[in-house]
Parts: sequence; structure tokens; C-alpha cells
Amino acid sequence: MQHKGKVALVTGSGRGIGKAIALQLASEGADIVVNFFRNRDPAEETAVQIRSLGRKATVIKANVGELDELETLYQQIDEEFEGLDILIHNAASGFNRPAMQQKPRGWEWTMNINARSLLFGAQHAVKLMQKRGGGSIVALSSLGSMRVMEEYVAVGTSKAAIESLVRYLGVELARDNIVVNGISPGMVLTDAIKHFETFQDSDFVEEVRERTPNGRLCTPQDVAQLASFLCSPAAQMICGQTIVMDGGYTLRVN
Repeated sequence: MQHKGKVALVTGSGRGIGKAIALQLASEGADIVVNFFRNRDPAEETAVQIRSLGRKATVIKANVGELDELETLYQQIDEEFEGLDILIHNAASGFNRPAMQQKPRGWEWTMNINARSLLFGAQHAVKLMQKRGGGSIVALSSLGSMRVMEEYVAVGTSKAAIESLVRYLGVELARDNIVVNGISPGMVLTDAIKHFETFQDSDFVEEVRERTPNGRLCTPQDVAQLASFLCSPAAQMICGQTIVMDGGYTLRVN
């Protein structure tokens, strides 16, 4: 129970990777703030599962891309828990278009939810973590931050910004005993991937699997276990790193 007595906020934790991380942290003793924006039912279902593990779960609706809602989110956490130990920056969105078809509104939406919310969310989180003597921040990135993926320019750029913020925050917040790192998973078959036509092709998915040295795709549980480790005492000396978790897929040159 390495997270016993801790409070964790997992943004976008109603489903997919966020849900897996929330349940993993809860299974190791943490109380969880379940955040959602559009779909309450999955978030409430996540909370029910957390409570079945004997942990406290609070569900808060907030679009983290809106600064006023972001502020309200942390105010509610402070009122209920009087502090925060773990922030999992998982919520993400984006408009999938080629670069020449990208529009200002879609660009701003993507950057605000994915990247801006990490910076300004961290500013709020740090104040609550200082009450506890420190904490951990883990941000979810993707391989599109460093590799070109079809129609992924806005999301990929936002993920690159996240990885840069991880480095800057990692160094700046170390003095406050706050550990900041990132995770960049390979292909994970979640509902979010349905927005990408390429990934819906079963042949493409099988091709990725075959090109992955360890012979399988990354799962939400794989990511959850790594996130939990990065929030543990064993990860205190890992600072500002984004760990690629793709089974070796990106290491191959052919």
C-alpha cells in the first residue's frame, strides 16, 4: 500500500488509461479525485469501483482547458481534502486534421486542454502539495510528440509541449520535493483511438503488434503500473523524464 493516505487527482479518469491509473492508485491506498468533462456516467462508474476497494472517491466535472474551471477544480479539492499528493495529467483532446487544414479554434482547443492545463494545473497543484511536504506529477504524452503521425499535428505538438513542460517543471519543483515525470505509451487500444481512421484498420494494428519486439501492444494497465511507480518513493531520483513505453517499437529502423 505504497500510496496509503495519499490523495490523487487523475484528470480524464472516467475511462481508458485515466481510469486504469485511478484504479491502480486506489488499489495501493490512495483516495481519488475522478475528473471528467462530458460524460458523467463513466466517471461515476470509476468512482464506484474505487469505493469498492475501500478508498474515497470524489467526482468533479471540469474542462481543464478553461482556466476558471481549472481553478474551481483545485478549490474543490482543497475544500474536501486540504491538500493533494499526486496529479496525473491525463485528460486530452484534439482536432485531427492535416497541418494545412488546421484551424485556429481547433489548435487553441487542443493546446489548452492538453498542454496549457499542465502548466496552470501544476501551479494550483503545487500549493496543495506544499501542504503535504511534496508530491508527484505524471503527465501523459504520446509517440506523436517526436514522430510524425497522420493528421496529428495539433495533438503531436501539444504532446511535445507537455514533454518540455515536464523537464522545466521537474527541475523547478524538485526543490519543493515534487517529482515530475511523463509517460509516452505506444499504441494503446482505448476508445480514444477510434478517432483515428488509421488505427481502426485491423491490419495496421496487427502490423504494429508484429513490429513490436515484445510481441504485444501496450495496455492501460501497463501505463497505470508505471504511473504508480513514478509516484512512489522509489522514483524520487527520476526528474523531468518522459519514459517511452512501447515495447521497443520505436527502436526499430525497419
